[in-house]
Amino acid sequence: MLPLTNCAFNKSGDKFVTGSYDRTCKVWETASGNELVSLEGHRNVVYSVAFNNPYGNRVATGSFDKTCRIWDATNGRCFHTLVGHMTEIVCLAFNPQSTLISTGSMDNTAKVWDVETGQELHTLYGHCAEIVSLNFNTHGDLIVTGSFDHTAKLWDIRTGKTVHTLQAHRGEISSTQFNFASNMVVTGSIDRTCKLWDVGSGQCVATLRGHTDEVLDVAFSVTGNMIVSASADCTARVFNTATCNCVASLVGHDGELSKVQFNPQGTKIISASSDKTCRVWSVDNGQTLQTLVGHTDEIFSCSFNYEGDTILTGSKDNTCRIWKS
Repeated sequence: MLPLTNCAFNKSGDKFVTGSYDRTCKVWETASGNELVSLEGHRNVVYSVAFNNPYGNRVATGSFDKTCRIWDATNGRCFHTLVGHMTEIVCLAFNPQSTLISTGSMDNTAKVWDVETGQELHTLYGHCAEIVSLNFNTHGDLIVTGSFDHTAKLWDIRTGKTVHTLQAHRGEISSTQFNFASNMVVTGSIDRTCKLWDVGSGQCVATLRGHTDEVLDVAFSVTGNMIVSASADCTARVFNTATCNCVASLVGHDGELSKVQFNPQGTKIISASSDKTCRVWSVDNGQTLQTLVGHTDEIFSCSFNYEGDTILTGSKDNTCRIWKS
């Protein structure tokens, strides 16, 4: 069995998708754990997967075969194969309106595509190393990309041009995210810091310190009042966005944390770790509420459904597990 690479819920959480080194993407029913459809056609690892939430009727897959494919989530029909990248696709995202998809590649570019026609609209040139993180803002008119060239960039979707280069980190960027209001971006870096940026000016407004090893993931809460960071130092840290103070340090894992997420209510955080566990934390006091034990290899992915009552974990043990929180 070849290992999984990624997993993601649809908005309602009744289905999820998994990507794999076996070159397929599978759609699963959450309640039963049954496979609904297998999306087959890529000629190499399927590395990045996403539903076109909130609709959930399309799945996008990004592959080491340099292509992205858009599929019917119900019957598995491939609508489009998006050809143009020179090397592996490692990240992708739909815009919130589900009309566009953006792909990031090890060829140092991102591309923007029309979901309906499969046509390439823009190539985002400017990074000088691979793009490893990519997100649309809420309005769908800006993209942020994070690169191993130590910078993040903001791009105008209409023109495909750089609006701002977010330049202050001293190491590769690992993770990027807009807040819901889309006036701030947070970046995480292997330089052990997170930085908070003003979208309008492109200026760094704060550096969030405290980790003693690489920051591997960052996330805003839904309201944007808090940020959580995951680190190779085996901890997560919670920051107040307004004051930029660390309000909690989440200590308990025995291995690096690769993924963190707030629940939609902003009361809990989940963390995925190489120690083979996922933990559920209280935002209020930083204490562990649950330790999800059962995977036999490191966990690389964790996510809440939209309701916040179900957790999906993906592991290098080649399984996904569904948990009630």
